Amino acid sequence: MHLIRRGDPHLAVRSSEGLTTVELYGELDLVLVQRVRPELDVLAREAAALAVDLRHVTFCDASGLGLLVRCAQRVRERGAVWRLTCDQPMILRLVRLAGLDDVLRPSPPGVPAPPDPPPEGDGPPAPRAGLPGRLPV
Repeated sequence: MHLIRRGDPHLAVRSSEGLTTVELYGELDLVLVQRVRPELDVLAREAAALAVDLRHVTFCDASGLGLLVRCAQRVRERGAVWRLTCDQPMILRLVRLAGLDDVLRPSPPGVPAPPDPPPEGDGPPAPRAGLPGRLPV
């Protein structure tokens, strides 16, 4: 396994045994999102398993969360494996406050991500506990 710098100091990709890992560096804001979105879109379409590592990200805003949600949904829609590695308390708090734990399912380094929940019936998703009438993101 080797780390491949993609000509961008904020993105590195490595592949090993069917797992593609993307390491992001710096501030995951609108500027960085616009720079790395094309590469992440390709990887979300093609990787058998995609892990995004945020251990080197020092800041994340709503556009960063949006990019991560987009990747997670695209990976899962085609039945591939998604993993988000994060040990940054502020980013984990942002994910939790935005109600995106179930979508992004962050896990600390070295801890396997929990398995995807089984698909529910064909009806609309049930409201979240504690948030009456609000549907999951």
